[in-house]
Amino acid sequence: MKQQNQKHTAQLPSPRGIRRACSRELYRTLKRLNAYVPEEKVQEAEKLYFEKVVGNLLWIFEHRSNKKKQAEWWAVAVAPDIAELWGVNEEQLVRAFKEGFAGA
Repeated sequence: MKQQNQKHTAQLPSPRGIRRACSRELYRTLKRLNAYVPEEKVQEAEKLYFEKVVGNLLWIFEHRSNKKKQAEWWAVAVAPDIAELWGVNEEQLVRAFKEGFAGA
């Protein structure tokens, strides 16, 4: 019986898992944005995104089943920095992220 209860207990993701998820999400965003961003700036954005996620990991983990809420957090906490880094319009960046992340 104990094993069955453990199956439904979610654990915090590993740093590697977080890094890979951030990378995939930014890749999808960049594809939808349809803009060229040099590889160095993409890597900087991935590092920035990873740090923001780790800094808010407990909140993100609590809302892991609410992609809309997570996408709203991303729009406020992450998008302004990445838009500035990449030199793109912030509204377009947020829209591209939401389409790739939450399917909105």
